[in-house]
Amino acid sequence: MKYLIMLYDREDRPQSEDEQAAEMQRWFAYTDDMRRAGVHVAGEALLPSSTATTVRIRNDETLLTDGPFAETKEVLGGYYVVDVEDLDTAVHWAARAPSTPYGSTEVRPVMEFEQE
Repeated sequence: MKYLIMLYDREDRPQSEDEQAAEMQRWFAYTDDMRRAGVHVAGEALLPSSTATTVRIRNDETLLTDGPFAETKEVLGGYYVVDVEDLDTAVHWAARAPSTPYGSTEVRPVMEFEQE
């Protein structure tokens, strides 16, 4: 079953260049571990929430808002899609994400449709 692992963090968390470089190495290792385990389907880091555009349609009018839909302290910074046996295994991978100790990580099953 496929699960989406959504990675939330504070965008204003201060880090030195050395800390950023070390964290990137942890992310590369985490991704490599997923690939070696055969569970990695997809994953991407996202640009800051200030680059987002929220789209709504109201009364047949398309409305665009710069930035995310809601203002929060933690924002979606990236995601992974994993294909694993069950929720427990997806949670195992989510708990290993380098940002989980200081951010939050949401795990959600992916709805799969059969198309004829």
